[in-house]
Amino acid sequence: MKAWMKPALATCLLGLAACAQPAPPAPLVTDPYASTGAGALYQGDLAGGALGAEASAQYFSTQVGDTVLFAAEQTSLTPEARTILARQADWLKKHGNFSAVLQGHAEETGTREYNLALGARRASAAQEYLVAQGVAADRIRTLSFGKERPAETCSDEACYANNRRVVTVVSETGAGS
Repeated sequence: MKAWMKPALATCLLGLAACAQPAPPAPLVTDPYASTGAGALYQGDLAGGALGAEASAQYFSTQVGDTVLFAAEQTSLTPEARTILARQADWLKKHGNFSAVLQGHAEETGTREYNLALGARRASAAQEYLVAQGVAADRIRTLSFGKERPAETCSDEACYANNRRVVTVVSETGAGS
């Protein structure tokens, strides 16, 4: 090999070697909470974007609140019930592709007929509130179970209080609602 070829060959080899180098490693990201066991877990829909997790029946139930409670033999909304229903109305207005079924319930005392009527009046009270808050009436249905589907089976006041309720069940319109 000629002496003048060695530097030219070395330059070519160095040039090829530079092209073949792997990309530098990505910077290391340290999670300060990883070692404490307190790291966050994302439980939403990654494909759904920012509103993916929020636009679900599970989110509505757990984060917005799906149950309002009533006093014994009452159909008037408590301040706490109005607060929950206002959150429900906001969520429903934001997610127009969902409809709601308001399920009215009563405690186990009283006749079946009386409790069916009481559950229906409670569901209607919740429906009227949602409509007054701007939710379209055609997106809301009411249904009364009376005392047929208790949240708890018991015979004391604390338990009865959990059975005097309206549960809002949301589902996507066109998804079997």
